[in-house]
Amino acid sequence: MDTLKKAFASRLLKIKAIKLQPNDPFTWASGWKSPFYCDNRKTLSYPDLRSYVKLELTHAVLEKFPEAEAVAGVATGAIAQGALVADALNLPFVYVRSKPKDHGLENLIEGELKPGTKVVVIEDLISTGGSSLKAVEAIRRQGCEVIGMVASYTYGFPVAQKAFEDAKVELVTLTDYEHVVEEALETGYIAHTDVDVLHEWRKDPAHWNP
Repeated sequence: MDTLKKAFASRLLKIKAIKLQPNDPFTWASGWKSPFYCDNRKTLSYPDLRSYVKLELTHAVLEKFPEAEAVAGVATGAIAQGALVADALNLPFVYVRSKPKDHGLENLIEGELKPGTKVVVIEDLISTGGSSLKAVEAIRRQGCEVIGMVASYTYGFPVAQKAFEDAKVELVTLTDYEHVVEEALETGYIAHTDVDVLHEWRKDPAHWNP
């Protein structure tokens, strides 16, 4: 798994799906300042990489959650990846909105999930875990069992780790913060002095002040 995490980190850095800017931080939608930015949706624009992500997400589901009876993608970032995985596994697919539609049936889950179904959730990115676990709650309210989640990337924030433990959701990721930083350092994308900045930020991203 470590070989995969390093290889995938390398590919994400290569297409700039992940950007590291310790000296010129980004501002996230939450308002947090961050030296790190990740947008896994860029992988969809590269056919070879898109196939690679589909294959590795599918392998992860087969290895860790072989009892899965349906796949759910978290809107909007993981709708495409989730559909690709469901197609590869020949399983039903649904996606979970961040909030219900404001018209029609006001669905929160798009697609059909029968109560009692064992569901694996596909996510593109884990930051605090909040939106990912809201999707889990929605599926559980539907009377289904969430057997686990597979994501492309996690920042590994302590707050997210605790949230997943509290929600009793097993999380498997294709790569993570540690492997991205390691690969970025090895390839000269960042300097050794930048690593301390990145580590300091990850300890408490909500209050990090560059």
